[in-house]
Amino acid sequence: MFIALGAAIVLVMVFGGYLGSGGTMGIILKALPFEMVMICGAALGAFIIANDMSLIKATGRDIARAFRGPKWLPADYRDLLCLLFELIWLSRQNPVAVEEHVEAPENSAIFARYPKIQSDHDVVELICDTMRAASMNYDDPHQVEDVLDKRLDARKHHALHPSHAVQVVADALPALGIVAAVLGIIKTMGAIDEPPDILGKMIGGALTGTFLGVFLAYCFAGPLAGRMQAIAEEDDHFFQLIREVLIANLHAHPANICIEVGRQNTPHSQRPGFSDLEEAMRDLKKNTA
Repeated sequence: MFIALGAAIVLVMVFGGYLGSGGTMGIILKALPFEMVMICGAALGAFIIANDMSLIKATGRDIARAFRGPKWLPADYRDLLCLLFELIWLSRQNPVAVEEHVEAPENSAIFARYPKIQSDHDVVELICDTMRAASMNYDDPHQVEDVLDKRLDARKHHALHPSHAVQVVADALPALGIVAAVLGIIKTMGAIDEPPDILGKMIGGALTGTFLGVFLAYCFAGPLAGRMQAIAEEDDHFFQLIREVLIANLHAHPANICIEVGRQNTPHSQRPGFSDLEEAMRDLKKNTA
């Protein structure tokens, strides 16, 4: 929604200002298809050369997500805290009983209450691996914390690859526009004996390439890369919340304190209310008892 609105504002302001100042669209429209083929085609080819198939697919998914918005919504953060509370509470009451949920989360009644979370392999694996490590009685909880931090850093680094790949394309687009413009100038030089009015149109068509390269880079590709990065970083908060709660659990804090640590570390826009979460945990505690 906001991407479409922003694109519309860019197009109206740029070309509206151009037309309002007395410019005409004839030369641009005539050159546009050929310049777009050269610039966008070269950008696509360079992108394919620079990246493997897995990253190309991930970039496509992240571009689609840029239009949809972040995966995890405020209700999902509340569900995650409730899920972690159930697991921690059960592990304190009956350490053996929690193993079936950790070892087979796809068959777990606890995980099944939160289908969106259960369907995300990375989230479930992180929770189960860390809960499993907590049951191994590490002499120093900081060992698990260190492993968890390295894992989350690697996951975030990988999640940001698509936005970085698009940013590289954005950085290259002005240069690709110059390539298209130079080719247009070469074409113009081959017709140097033509009348000035024809040469003027040919030079204008060549300069359209420079314009398009800069325009696409700074008005579309660059902002899109920034949007993709912002969404990846926002979704990373979901994993950081898991870290905060489970690290607190490793240090043997009471279950409700572990959850409050996670709630306090949730971004304000996604943070569930204290009273609502406390009531939900009381209900869960009754059902688990």
